[in-house]
This record gives sequence, structure tokens and C-alpha cells, in this order.
Amino acid sequence: MHIIRDVGSALPSAKRTIVTIGAYDGVHVGHQAVIAEVRRLAESRGLASAVVTFDRHPASVVRPESAPKLICDPEQKLELLALTGVDATWQIVFDTDRASESAEEFVRSVIVDRLRASVVVVGDDFHFGKGRRGNVGLLKEMGVDHDFDVVGLDLVAGAGLEAATKVSSTHIRQLIGEGDLRTASSLLGRHHELRGIVVHGDARGRTLEFPTANVAISDEMCAPADGIYACWYIRPDGIRLPAAVNFGRRPMFYEAQPHSLLEAFVLDFSGDLYDEPARVQFVERLRAEAKFDSLDGLIAQMNADVRRARAILAAEPA
Repeated sequence: MHIIRDVGSALPSAKRTIVTIGAYDGVHVGHQAVIAEVRRLAESRGLASAVVTFDRHPASVVRPESAPKLICDPEQKLELLALTGVDATWQIVFDTDRASESAEEFVRSVIVDRLRASVVVVGDDFHFGKGRRGNVGLLKEMGVDHDFDVVGLDLVAGAGLEAATKVSSTHIRQLIGEGDLRTASSLLGRHHELRGIVVHGDARGRTLEFPTANVAISDEMCAPADGIYACWYIRPDGIRLPAAVNFGRRPMFYEAQPHSLLEAFVLDFSGDLYDEPARVQFVERLRAEAKFDSLDGLIAQMNADVRRARAILAAEPA
């Protein structure tokens, strides 16, 4: 996949394009269906396929006080888009100047002048431009004058869900926030992943004989509900290790901790993980956090959590 990060850079070919545009946070199964249609049309017409997305969520500029948490960071988004097989992704800088651009200006400068679009494929609820005035209807109107067609697609249903279930990044964020990682995974087409650097903690887990890797997570990311989870821990070399993860505020030890922490007990591993980047993939929530009457009670529950996490992860595809 050719990545274009600079507005002045050229597309990888002189061909006209079949293009889709959007925030693409999560690159979920609905997004994947749109991109699959882009690729199908491009291949059938001998044109280039392209995705236009942004270096940050537009809401973080337009309404930062209520901007959604990110399902994936910009780099992971590019990785996921590359897996779709699209020819090129143009990552546009979304700043105050871009936010003030009218929908018509965006169409002329991006879709027509830069991408030489032959067809624009978007979700049927797509909005863009200042005040979100742009939509599928406006695209079709401008397509008549600028020689491009428009395809508006319904978002697809997730596996195991009713056909009427819409797939959206908003719904997925809600599921993650509720701790329903199984359903979120069905809509993402993969496990939800958080990334960060392993930092030093208070070493409390080690004193309980459950040493954990404390992974520092950006507060911009969409985090799961506090609780205990069966997870995969991915090291920088790509090795995937099973883990029981506590994401929360540790009520057993602290009355009021302001932020939830991610602590991963990596099963059957001994070694130093400090300062290395980690990827934690959430498979299933085991239970909510709880305060126990004694340390013995906590340790017994932690052993039970590890056994259950091991069983869940053993049933996962290799």
C-alpha cells in the first residue's frame, strides 16, 4: 500500500481512482466491506483504489470537549488499511483550516483535483465538510458536474447479529466501554487492541506472586470497562503470549485511584518486559473488579481467573 502523508505528494499512478473517504476509526467490518467494494470496482475498471482518511479524528479539532475515544491510533489504522489490499491511503492532516473548508471545496480540492476520482464509495450516513453539510446527496450532485459517480453503501451486520444491526465505530466504542469484547470483536473482525510501553509500577503483583507488565495507555484510546480479562500479549518480535489482565483501579489496595491501569500477568513467562512496546488484545471479560476481605481471598480468585483465562485462550484460533 502506498501511503501519502503530504498534501503535495503524488498518487502512485496516473490512473483515475475509485476512492472512499472517512475517519475509518477501527477499520471495522463495515469499513472493510466498503473498501472491498472499492477494490472490486477498481479491478473491474483497471483503475487505482484509494482510501482518504485523517491523521486524527476530525471531532478532536471540531469539538474536542466531546471527541470520541479512538478504537485504533493513526499508525494502527494505517496497518489495518494496508491489510485490506487497497492501492493507496492518503492520510490528510485535519487541522482548523481543514475543519473550516466547505464540503464543496473539499470535493474540488481532494476528490476531483488530487484524486481524479471516477467513483466515490462511502457509507450511506457519510458526512463531511464544514458543519457536516456534505453527504451522499451533495456528492451525487457534484459528481454530475465533475464526472464521478457515487455509491452509498449500507453498513453491514456483524457475525452472529441480527441483519438489521448497524455497524458503526460509535456502537463498537459503546460495547468496549461496557466490557462486551466478544461482540466488539465480531464487529471489528479482530480483537480490540491497546498499545503502550511497559513501565515500572508499584511491584505489588510480584509480592503476590503474580508479577505484571504495567502497560501505559494513552488516554485518547477507547478503553474497556474496569475488570479482569483474558487477553493476548504481543511482544515486539510478534510472539503472542496468553495473559490475564486487570484493567482498573485496584479497589483492594486503593480507595480512590484517579485512572484505570492496565496490568498484564503473562502466563508461563519469566523475564524482563520493562521499556518494551506491548500490544494487548482483549478477548473476553472474566469479571468486574472487586474488593476482597483478605489477601488470601484475592489470591484464590486470581488463581481462578488465570485458570479461566488459560481455558478461553486455549480455545482461540492459532
